Amino acid sequence: MEKRVILNEDLCKGCSLCVSVCPKDIIFLADHLNGKGYRPATVVDQEACISCVACGRICPDGVITVYRPERKKTAS
Repeated sequence: MEKRVILNEDLCKGCSLCVSVCPKDIIFLADHLNGKGYRPATVVDQEACISCVACGRICPDGVITVYRPERKKTAS
């Protein structure tokens, strides 16, 4: 399984803006602290991600990268 959402936990400040905009409710603040003392955001179900990019757009620090899986081409 390819990851669709990658969060740089080391740079995340735990603002939870991404948590609030995820339409699938798959982003949560982690139970652990990062090196800066913040609870970073984490994705709990990569398979459920629809690659809508809402989390990446709202992140004030640009620590989220969203990938879209390649669509399989159908033969015509």
